[in-house]
Amino acid sequence: MTREESSQRGTTITLSNKFTNLSHKARINPTKLGGEQNFRWGTYCVKPSAYHAPGVLYVWNEVGSAVSFLSSALAFIKLGRPHFLVGGFLLHGLGVTIALYSGASLNISALFWGQLAITATQLMTHYANDYFDLEADRANLTPTQWSGGSRVLVKSAVPERLALFTALLLAAIAATATLVLSLVVRPGWTTFLLLAVAQLAAWSYSAPPLHLHSRGLGELTTAFVVTLLTPLTGYVLQTGQFGVLPLLAVIPLCGFQFAMLLSIEFPDAEGDRAANKNTLVIRLGMRRAARLYVIVICAAFAILPLLILVGLPLGAGLSLILLTPLVLLLLWQVRRGHWRNPRYWNGFGFHTILLLMGGITAELGAFILLIGIR
Repeated sequence: MTREESSQRGTTITLSNKFTNLSHKARINPTKLGGEQNFRWGTYCVKPSAYHAPGVLYVWNEVGSAVSFLSSALAFIKLGRPHFLVGGFLLHGLGVTIALYSGASLNISALFWGQLAITATQLMTHYANDYFDLEADRANLTPTQWSGGSRVLVKSAVPERLALFTALLLAAIAATATLVLSLVVRPGWTTFLLLAVAQLAAWSYSAPPLHLHSRGLGELTTAFVVTLLTPLTGYVLQTGQFGVLPLLAVIPLCGFQFAMLLSIEFPDAEGDRAANKNTLVIRLGMRRAARLYVIVICAAFAILPLLILVGLPLGAGLSLILLTPLVLLLLWQVRRGHWRNPRYWNGFGFHTILLLMGGITAELGAFILLIGIR
């Protein structure tokens, strides 16, 4: 367990942990500090009498093991990018709220199992993306908080295969939740097909055989799965049928999601190109992708009057107008070329994510208020 190396300066003790393959080194300093020789471990100090006790070496080894385990556990959690799960909860909640506004009664079982299927699918996608995009992430020299993957596998903080195994396990959990929903909670082919399509599309975003993000279809796929199918799942599980209202409500949100994907692809462009990950930003070029970004956001707001005319509640439509200052800021940032300047990539991506989350929250709040005043 220990190895001693003698030198003129003192003795080095190396403690190796067979479980983590990490070594913890300490040096016995022969100088007198406070009248006594001391055993130094980093910033800690143990007297020689304690050093000679085998129990102390065991304690230090166990502390090193615990720290190593905690570090690996935190890296594993970071790999799943849990901060992005908030959107899944809000979008599912939006679909459920629209169902309640339409007259449905709250089905707690459908709420629980539906959220389990959605969250498992999200996490599956996150772990799978980091595994299958590893080459592109390694080639990406300009990652931000929102792009370039979690960087966990790039830093070899956890084994690569663990990411794939976790993705497959989460896929199994999502499939199990789908079976429970379609056979017990809300029986029928409608439930099964809705969830199965969402899970298959989510897996195919980065995973073989389709690799949709490398075919210029990743942005549309994400908008389809995240901002359309997620609220629609909440609505269908509560009502047992499809409806027009949730579709009207999510059309602007799909535009925001699409724009968000473009905003976080700008920092990834060079790494994606090196790994042959042909996103829309690669296929169109950064300048044309920036123009598309502006068109999509403007179209999401321009279509609001038509959506209200065909059935979207006025309050829900007007709630998105609250985002006008943020939209103006984003348009100004595009005008100033933030999409091509690495200095602004993190802020540009954050503000676009804020637009999406703000839109979801605004509509969710509007429908809650509409339920309250009915």
